[in-house]
Amino acid sequence: MSTSRRAVLGAALGGAAGAAVGLPAPPASAASWQLKWAPSASRDGLGAFETVEDDRANSHPAGRPHIHPTGDNWRFTMHKVDRDTSTDRQRQEVTGLRTSDSGYLKWTQGQTWRITYSMYIPSSLKATTTFTHIMQMKQPGNGTLPIVVQSLRRDGGTSLLERSRELGGGVQTIELKLAIDDILVGRTDLAPLHDKWTDVDFQIKVGNGSAGSVRWILKSGSTTVVDKARTGVDTFLADRVRPKWGIYRSLGDTSGSLQDTYLLLTNLRGYQLV
Repeated sequence: MSTSRRAVLGAALGGAAGAAVGLPAPPASAASWQLKWAPSASRDGLGAFETVEDDRANSHPAGRPHIHPTGDNWRFTMHKVDRDTSTDRQRQEVTGLRTSDSGYLKWTQGQTWRITYSMYIPSSLKATTTFTHIMQMKQPGNGTLPIVVQSLRRDGGTSLLERSRELGGGVQTIELKLAIDDILVGRTDLAPLHDKWTDVDFQIKVGNGSAGSVRWILKSGSTTVVDKARTGVDTFLADRVRPKWGIYRSLGDTSGSLQDTYLLLTNLRGYQLV
């Protein structure tokens, strides 16, 4: 992988300006992003994550491992025959940010976190008319609802690139949504991002009610294709927030888009604003 694909997006948050006459002096040090998690697929493998959900229903043993390191990348493979414990959907995901054999990072109320990484979405991983999530923010525990989802979704053909239209499905898009209150943060066409590396920069302030905020940035090479933020939003349910990555999709798609496919991630980094 090229050096440019390994670039970390985590520059420090802007510093304080010089004090002016008659105004209070700026703080001695401004808040900045502190690197807390920097795993390597080749070095840490699946030990980079808090948990691994590889065919937890044991639906396709012959396909294992569905999640594994390959060189500098983590690969998530999804077969059409794979099933989750809820048989109307599929799931191959990892969760959390592990820092040692017994330790992992916990995102709690009032904290602000940032995740940067690169993802490779092949053209076989298509947007669907129901849900296909490739990143989630959730409260840990079985049956908990998602807080934030990054999804591949068909928008009904009402916007963006008409050349992306496929029979029965509308335009393929990638979006970020606040799931608690069904708030769309941003959306862009998926087709131009297929079969290439895309850089992701996701930031979240963990807050209940209206105390939370998010920012979502996607870059393709030197081009910023999305930079959207929402403040005054709910980003907390209970306990803590834990990120998830992989492929989690419904089998209810009506566009014929479900195929054997995969997702690659690399250069995962986690920062806390301190």
